[in-house]
Amino acid sequence: MSAGWNDFDWQLVHAGPQAPALHMALDEVITDEVAAGRRAPTLRVWEWASPAVVIGRFQSLRNEVDPDGARRHGIEVVRRITGGGAMFIEPGNTITYSLSAPVALVEGMRFEQSYAFMDAWVLEALRSLGIEAWYQPLNDITSKDGKIAGAAQMRRGKAVLHHVTMAYDIDAGKMLEVLRIGREKLSDKATQSANKRVDPLRSQTGLPREQVIAWMIDTFRAAYGLVDAAVSAEELHRAEALARDKFATAAWTGIVA
Repeated sequence: MSAGWNDFDWQLVHAGPQAPALHMALDEVITDEVAAGRRAPTLRVWEWASPAVVIGRFQSLRNEVDPDGARRHGIEVVRRITGGGAMFIEPGNTITYSLSAPVALVEGMRFEQSYAFMDAWVLEALRSLGIEAWYQPLNDITSKDGKIAGAAQMRRGKAVLHHVTMAYDIDAGKMLEVLRIGREKLSDKATQSANKRVDPLRSQTGLPREQVIAWMIDTFRAAYGLVDAAVSAEELHRAEALARDKFATAAWTGIVA
């Protein structure tokens, strides 16, 4: 039988802007620390230091990303350890968070069940902001106006990692110059159609990005408890080494060419 959210003492990590490769590494390090029992279950809210495209572990780099478009717009391409689809990231236009928890939280659940379960709190936050949002299998959060977010998840040792990228705002034209998949899906449509496919939180709430994030954090805290914390010096040291030696390398990014 799986454990409940309130069976754990949750910590919040919300640091300043960090490089895309370091975010990939922090997910791995923090999840491994939770799996080993050295860190409490953690909600980490990301702040981005620069724009990026984050591709899934099993995606083809050449199929997903136009390298000329990425270079032209100064967009770094990184690969994460979870599956799922490509995410187009701009620091002020994106809300990203990850949950690293003991695998007991989703014990016995199928992936579809665990996605819905781990997204339930943020759906409640969105609904309380006036957005009628719902989970759309396998890994999307959507509304009547379009997709809001995409999730990815993996079970790693004795822990589960679940992260979500939400569109607060979006430059659809730029996205279509960088992501091939978006271009293919919209090849016979005008650029404004991209905004219908991914409907930003800004247009649906009218609230500043920081206020949406604060509302989400408060919703989680009210439901499950949440203590402010930080990445330890040792965790950060390991993550920086992992970012340098793995996530920032062409070998890892191009592991599926």
